[in-house]
Amino acid sequence: MPTLSSLSRFAPHSLALLRIVTALTFFTHGTQKLFAFPVAPSWGMPAAFSLSWTAAVLEVVGGALLAVGFLTRPTAFVLSGLMAVAYWMAHAPKSFYPLLNGGEPALLFCFIFFYIVFAGPGSFALDNRKG
Repeated sequence: MPTLSSLSRFAPHSLALLRIVTALTFFTHGTQKLFAFPVAPSWGMPAAFSLSWTAAVLEVVGGALLAVGFLTRPTAFVLSGLMAVAYWMAHAPKSFYPLLNGGEPALLFCFIFFYIVFAGPGSFALDNRKG
């Protein structure tokens, strides 16, 4: 009878799925701010070269790099830091609790990216190609 430990053989594939889905979700946060796609942000488009605009560029470029698994660890490190800064600047001052300050997505992105720094890209990544 198979045990749950037999699922560990799928760990590289599930890590890749986590990386790709998280990256594509993150990517859309940037496209919303830069291109109003799929919809413009309710607070309006950020001014060019503002802090929010710079974050959006990092979201688009970093999301794309993570989705294909290229420069995965350094990209995940930068994006984890970006989300930590976003959480402490934009959300934490509103309330101590992420549920109340609207910072749950930033907090989750931060720690998923931080995990990827140490876990690597998993399967299906350009970083894994033999060169």
